[in-house]
Amino acid sequence: MKNSILTTLKKIPSRLIKYKIMLLVSAGFLIFGLSLGNKSNSDNHLNEKNAEHSETDGHGHCESEDAHEHEGVIKLKDSTVKQFGIELAKAQSGNVGLHTELPAEIVLNGDKTAHVVPRIPGVVRSVVKTLGDKVQAGKVLAVIHSRELADYKAGYLAAREKIELAEKMYEREKTLWEQKITAEQEYLNAKRDVADARIELRSAEQKLHALEFSEEYLKNLPNYSEESFIVYEVTAPIDGTIIEKHITIGEVLKEDTEPFIIANLNNVWVNVNIHQKELPRIKQGQKAIVKTEHAQGQGIVSYVSSVVDKNSRTALARIILPNETGQWRPGTFATANIFLENTECNVVVPKDSIISMEGKSFIFIPEDEGYKAIEVQMGRMNGMYAEIISGLEQGQMYVASGAFTLKSEMTKSSGDPCGGH
Repeated sequence: MKNSILTTLKKIPSRLIKYKIMLLVSAGFLIFGLSLGNKSNSDNHLNEKNAEHSETDGHGHCESEDAHEHEGVIKLKDSTVKQFGIELAKAQSGNVGLHTELPAEIVLNGDKTAHVVPRIPGVVRSVVKTLGDKVQAGKVLAVIHSRELADYKAGYLAAREKIELAEKMYEREKTLWEQKITAEQEYLNAKRDVADARIELRSAEQKLHALEFSEEYLKNLPNYSEESFIVYEVTAPIDGTIIEKHITIGEVLKEDTEPFIIANLNNVWVNVNIHQKELPRIKQGQKAIVKTEHAQGQGIVSYVSSVVDKNSRTALARIILPNETGQWRPGTFATANIFLENTECNVVVPKDSIISMEGKSFIFIPEDEGYKAIEVQMGRMNGMYAEIISGLEQGQMYVASGAFTLKSEMTKSSGDPCGGH
């Protein structure tokens, strides 16, 4: 084509030479245009092939490597089932206990708590036990020296001597009066003195008995040294653990001082606050589950108050919990689930096995080597279990654990942008 164009130009007259250049330029643009058009067609064809290939590859990548749905069935690898703890169970009948959940607090058992007092003033000479020690009833906690105690013991000994002397005088006056040697009045005076001495002795004994001195100790008191008269031992009144200690050596204790508080922690009370609307449903003897952040246990409602607090408008209920292991710590806040009634149901499943979607309830069942969600209708329920009225039959296998994992897989599949699932 280039040669034909040049031959044509040579035949053109010289006066038209100026047009030669214009024709050459036009020819150049024509050749360039043809070349460019061929390249564009080739590129478009290549892009179409790449797009085709990309579409095919993209469809392959949209397919999940693990879970997929086929007519609502979710299939997982065995390793995934094990990893997420997906477990099956057979639908069975059972009880659904209706309950109410109420705020509560773990407190000391007031019937097994003792405030230790010295009963007599004195100066602390030694402290035998300390905070947290476990003690038995009668064991010495501390020793004090009391001048008042010494006076009580001395008074008791004086009263004993006085009664002995009064009885001797009475026997003497009685003999003299019977022999008509002395007047009757002297005999009667001696008799009155014996009665007065007995009253005085009885009073001295009672003071020492109140300080827990035994009859055997008083009988042998004359054999003790006078230095021991001031010694008073503060002892534990019950078995338990020292939960409070307010005593130091050299401190002066008074009768109203509480140097120790001892509590038997083998069981504790759970005080439950009951609102007025709940009161008619709470009764003695009902079972209850008490929960804290770190513990859970079962007890019995032992007491329901007949009076409502005028400030909080709540009444008090009490649950007794065994505490041999010490897991319940008084002062801890808790929740109490009090069971109101038990109802026998045809099909009962754990609440965790039920999922909710679009306002409906579903349970997964095994199907076609996978899992399928079926709609169910729930009846009674509590914090752990639910009654299934329809949708799941007794004896039918269902996913008891791992339902939320399957729901997640189903949600991912339904949201696939490829639209193929």
